[in-house]
Amino acid sequence: MPSKEKLAKKSAYFEKLISLCVDHPQALIVHVDHVGSKQMQDIRVSLRGKAIVLMGKNSMIRKALSIGHERHPEAGMDKIRAIMVGNIGFVFATGSPLDEVREIIAGFKVMSAAKAGQLAVVDWTIPSGPTGMDPSQTSFFQALNVGTKIVKGQIELVSEYQILKIGDKVNASQAVLLAKLSIKPFEYGMVIQQVFQDAAVFSAAVLDITPAELMAKLFGGIKNMAAFSRELGVPTQAGLPHAFGNAFKNVAALVGDTTFDVKELEDVKKFFADPEAYAAANPGGGGGGGGAAPAGGAAAGGGAKKAAAVEVEEEEEDMEFDLFG
Repeated sequence: MPSKEKLAKKSAYFEKLISLCVDHPQALIVHVDHVGSKQMQDIRVSLRGKAIVLMGKNSMIRKALSIGHERHPEAGMDKIRAIMVGNIGFVFATGSPLDEVREIIAGFKVMSAAKAGQLAVVDWTIPSGPTGMDPSQTSFFQALNVGTKIVKGQIELVSEYQILKIGDKVNASQAVLLAKLSIKPFEYGMVIQQVFQDAAVFSAAVLDITPAELMAKLFGGIKNMAAFSRELGVPTQAGLPHAFGNAFKNVAALVGDTTFDVKELEDVKKFFADPEAYAAANPGGGGGGGGAAPAGGAAAGGGAKKAAAVEVEEEEEDMEFDLFG
């Protein structure tokens, strides 16, 4: 039967976790495989005053989250409980934003030698060329069927050799050879996999989304909405600028050949009167009669050119009729 002291410690842990989830609902959920005690202590010191690191057994964490969900069903602790698998801990942001806390955590990485039985977390290739090992150690390369030669009293690799692949287990020969070459291929630290924020749990990849990417997505959605509303003929705020632009072009086309004067259509009427002279006077295509006038003039001007072309064709047809009729 657990002692009173152990029960008191468990109760205190439960209350601390529940309090942090309710009072500071912003946390990074981290995996801490292969993270040493010294590395963990350095992280705690660096986060002092900015965040609180809380670790514990999964069974205790699940129990605390169950109790907390009963007390505060709106806090989202049931969502955290659903992902409690593996060597997991919490970093609750108490005085800094999550981005700053994440940057601090990312600064604590430790290089580690490969050990037999570990799963490789990186692809590692030994380059061709001298290894610095004397000829008496060729057996280490022979065990892995690595092509070597002896040059100037040391072993050289004939070609590069991929010794590690992500997801494969490291065998004893690979571990010994990497140690002989003084290679530490693995880098260990806290791995941020989930984020708990405002009673929701989501992937840490969301934190990598920049404001520029968000704005690009927003503008893309606005463009799609404007196109959709214009196609359906339903006015929306996104489609109004396009509707007004098209309406102005129609007005310019109707008024261009009349004596009705509109200030915004002065450039359009000048273009209709003498397109070549207008183009010579405005080589850049701009005008002083408002931002939309050149667009209307260009549209109407295109119509005028087509009309002129049709008239020329009709005259030519009449001439052919007279000659051969």
